[in-house]
Amino acid sequence: MAITTCIFDAYGTLFDVSAAARQAAAEPGGEKLAEHWPQLAADWRAKQLQYSWLRAITGDHTDFWSVTQDGLDWALEAHGLAGDAALRERLLALYWRLQAYPEVPQMLARLKQAGLNTAILSNGSPDMLAGAVQSAGLSELLDDVLSVESVGIFKPAPQVYDLVLQRFGVAKAHVLFVSSNGWDAGAAAAYGFATAWVDRAGEPVDRLPGRPDHILPDLVTIPELARG
Repeated sequence: MAITTCIFDAYGTLFDVSAAARQAAAEPGGEKLAEHWPQLAADWRAKQLQYSWLRAITGDHTDFWSVTQDGLDWALEAHGLAGDAALRERLLALYWRLQAYPEVPQMLARLKQAGLNTAILSNGSPDMLAGAVQSAGLSELLDDVLSVESVGIFKPAPQVYDLVLQRFGVAKAHVLFVSSNGWDAGAAAAYGFATAWVDRAGEPVDRLPGRPDHILPDLVTIPELARG
């Protein structure tokens, strides 16, 4: 069946989650962070995701901004930087306006020119997502930004993927779901979406019930996949 709707995860897929730490490390006064930033960024992201999964399992939901702050606090302490309040504030400020990957604007523009629906489906809270989309200049290239906050549980709960069908009124087979998170792409595949996993790090496929239909190094060829 023809794809009519392209849905994207936000963090790590459209937006570079390492950008905040990388930028802060390059700024004046960022010498301490410069020694640690790649691993700190990785630890921050890992804890952010782990805390979202644990909260989904236990039913103890909070918004993604709280989870993001908790993950950062863990990473800062792990790297001996827990006492640097100015660094914490700067990293959190930068996270609100993460850089989009360079291919993103043109890729989305090509999808819109082809007449496809485009949207984000993210764990992010609405205000976080609005800030990232606006700062990256993507507002006119997206039909909607869907947040898990409307259902009160994080991915990969199926209620989250339901939001796409409710918003666009399409069958699962008409949706191409794109994520850089292997577990997210796997869950979306098991749900019934056509899926593309953007494996920027060259990792193995996650051993889950659902497997992505396509594995890509970046987002450049998404318009071709959508056209079939």
